[in-house]
Amino acid sequence: MTDAWVALEPGADPGERMAELRRAHSTYLTAGRVERPVRSVVAESWRRSVRARVCPDGTAGIELDEDAVTAYREEHPLARVMPLVRELTDAYARDGDHLVAVCDAHGRLLWVEGPAGTRRKADAMNFVPGARWAETAAGTNAPGTAITVDRPVQVFTAEHFRRSVQEWTCAAAPIHDPASGRVIGAVDISGGNRLAHPHSLAFVGAVARAAESQLALLAPPPDTRRVRLSALGRDEALLHSGGRTLRLSRRHSEIVFLLAQHSEGVGGEELLTELYEDESVTPVTLRAELHRLRALLGPELLRSRPYRIAAGVDADFDTVVRRLASGAVTWALSAYAGPLLPVSRAPAVVRMRQRLADQLRAALIARADPGLLADWAYSSWGEDDLPVWRALASVLPAAQRPSALARVHELDSWQRS
Repeated sequence: MTDAWVALEPGADPGERMAELRRAHSTYLTAGRVERPVRSVVAESWRRSVRARVCPDGTAGIELDEDAVTAYREEHPLARVMPLVRELTDAYARDGDHLVAVCDAHGRLLWVEGPAGTRRKADAMNFVPGARWAETAAGTNAPGTAITVDRPVQVFTAEHFRRSVQEWTCAAAPIHDPASGRVIGAVDISGGNRLAHPHSLAFVGAVARAAESQLALLAPPPDTRRVRLSALGRDEALLHSGGRTLRLSRRHSEIVFLLAQHSEGVGGEELLTELYEDESVTPVTLRAELHRLRALLGPELLRSRPYRIAAGVDADFDTVVRRLASGAVTWALSAYAGPLLPVSRAPAVVRMRQRLADQLRAALIARADPGLLADWAYSSWGEDDLPVWRALASVLPAAQRPSALARVHELDSWQRS
């Protein structure tokens, strides 16, 4: 096969390949063995689906009702580029065999458009606005897997983990925030076997890039008096300043985090205490780091006596804190891209990282919303979070409860051993 991301190589017979994949899918579910002709991207996704306890005979859960979907997508950044997406995908959306869908970064479908008859067929597997098609919730599928691996993906018939989806072929590509580079959603085309072609994969990738370009054009001009700091879910923070984006080293990330927390400035001794676990680290070491950071940022941005950022700082972790404080739990979780500087051991970072996670966890448990709890529980940072799994198991519908309860028992036994 010339391209592992394309479902069918030139000359392959779709019917024969479908039969081979159905046999391979059955073998994997019964024996745990991946056989040819399963592509590596699909095999890895099947394994993730099993680890997430996705039921191969289940259907996607609907997490947002019609009113909630309408309110949510009106505020979502992808709403601004939907006219462009519709224009570019119009031929597919008018074709009787295809649907065009756009989801958020959690795999929740926000728009599903196409002929009424095709939409009715998709309704049977809950491929509808408000349903969650993240890989951890719905198994291998084009939009969910594209978000997981962060690249365009084709999924052909029985490559889908769930049997109810195996009559479909899909191609999807992730869409990124042009400022931060984070995945904010995906665009998907679903339909018949004709989509198992390099053209559909290239097409959805081009639509995603066009959407990203449009988002960049629609973004307000940068405020040169302020800088943006992205430190959630990153070992190395990104600093956006004056039209440039800087990737900071781990130590510089910690320093800028601390300075962002102290707009009035902070002295060298306090910086030393908050940055280093090892009390033997000398002020000379810190001054050397600050000298290198000033050379990177420029003396007009990093000031001394006391050390401070000479501009307002808009930090992603502050956004989460503000939204939590206002009771906007859904929007707080949407802004939370993961733990603050996850590998940092700087005392100030550790305290803030724990405080932020604790506050979010408490807000999610108090809200008792199955969709929000699932977003946390199925994330890389929440997969071992026993209190959230317990809360999720308590609010899920009876049919969806067993897998959550199994995870609760598993985590509980780990903690007891």
